[in-house]
Amino acid sequence: MEKDLIQYIQDAGIVGAGGAGFPTHVKVNAKVEYVIVNGAECEPLLRVDQQLMAEKSFEILSALNIVMKVAGAIKGYVALKKKYREAIFVLEKVKDEFQSIEIFPMGNFYPAGDEQVTVYEVTKRIVPEGGIPLDVGVIVINVETLLNVYNAIRNIPVTEKYLTVTGAVRNPVTIRVPIGISIQEAIDLAGGAVIENYKVIDGGPMMGKVVDDLQKPVTKTTKGLIILPEGHSLLRSKEKDMNTMLRMAKTACMHCSLCTEVCPRNLLGHKLHPDKLIRLASYNSTCEKEASATEAFLCCECALCEYACVMDLQPWKLHILLKNQMNALGIKNPNKRKPQAVHPYRQYKQFPVRKLIAKLDLDHYDVEAPLKEVESLDFKQVKIALKQHIGAKANPIVRVGAFVEKGQLIGTIEEGKLGAKIHASIAGVVEKIDDCYIEIKGVSAIEVR
Repeated sequence: MEKDLIQYIQDAGIVGAGGAGFPTHVKVNAKVEYVIVNGAECEPLLRVDQQLMAEKSFEILSALNIVMKVAGAIKGYVALKKKYREAIFVLEKVKDEFQSIEIFPMGNFYPAGDEQVTVYEVTKRIVPEGGIPLDVGVIVINVETLLNVYNAIRNIPVTEKYLTVTGAVRNPVTIRVPIGISIQEAIDLAGGAVIENYKVIDGGPMMGKVVDDLQKPVTKTTKGLIILPEGHSLLRSKEKDMNTMLRMAKTACMHCSLCTEVCPRNLLGHKLHPDKLIRLASYNSTCEKEASATEAFLCCECALCEYACVMDLQPWKLHILLKNQMNALGIKNPNKRKPQAVHPYRQYKQFPVRKLIAKLDLDHYDVEAPLKEVESLDFKQVKIALKQHIGAKANPIVRVGAFVEKGQLIGTIEEGKLGAKIHASIAGVVEKIDDCYIEIKGVSAIEVR
């Protein structure tokens, strides 16, 4: 290779495609024992990774093999749910071309795709409190991220995104689209909504956010769009404000600890007790002297605690509030314990996805969303966000009125700062640049003068 892998990845603008958006050139620039591909895709209804593993297994394993060599890893694992039979069948055939790569089937529980949970399932190593997989000699990388690595080595930057569009749409689908098209355009590619009054969740039903503007653009981290009728219980849950929830907690919390019983971090041995933090927030220290608000730093915000609660309380929202308040005060996470063992009954407390889908009232929408590769779509305009990643936003390096080709670099990161480059996702003319976006009008939309 003309450049080293890290430089290829950085030049391609690759970030974690699973939703976090951490710049990949930083993540893989480490020495570890294991590299794990996170193919669990534990959020209900989403179908991207499982289909990519079946359709592009050679590309994914090729990229994994290269990342392993660069990181000095002795083994690579593809961790995915054993119910993804087609993906496992294809991967098992292809992996014989690569040494030291194994397929690791997992159970169908939530959140199997949480990276700390995945690390324990595969290696039996527990990531320390407040730590990351690197602390136990592991890199965890998303399926689509690896596909982008494969492309980067061929000098193809990140200009497109795979996402599942499902829910109350005419044709649920998983599709590749240019980064920067509107959420509304993506919904239209699934045949449009089949109901008049609806809202959209950007991401999975558990950790996704309700979209406030359908003209907002698809980004490098968009994983799925779920269209639900207004008034759906999942939407009501996401839109419930903190004050309402805390008032409910004071009168409705049964102090049963079911939220803590299913907490994935608690089951890994971390000192996080959602039930105690609810009591602490409701009654201050008068009823809870064994917990500290700083436990909230350990929450992964998976929202599972809410669906274990018989009173529909939301400890995870409290955790977010506490973290924001403590960060504003300059309080850092003091929790650095290194658990020696997981909960003795952890395997029996894992929350089945089928049960979760039923509690979310999403059975009706748990359908196939077949992968479609569409090459001939004509998009008239894209709105590319300068910040689609953790870190500093990109600085535009093009001007209004300039013609850009698809794949051309249009935004870069200041030397020494964490971030990711951005590229034009269609060919056209730069129409507008502001503090948040670069807008490009496509070739077909440019008036001939």
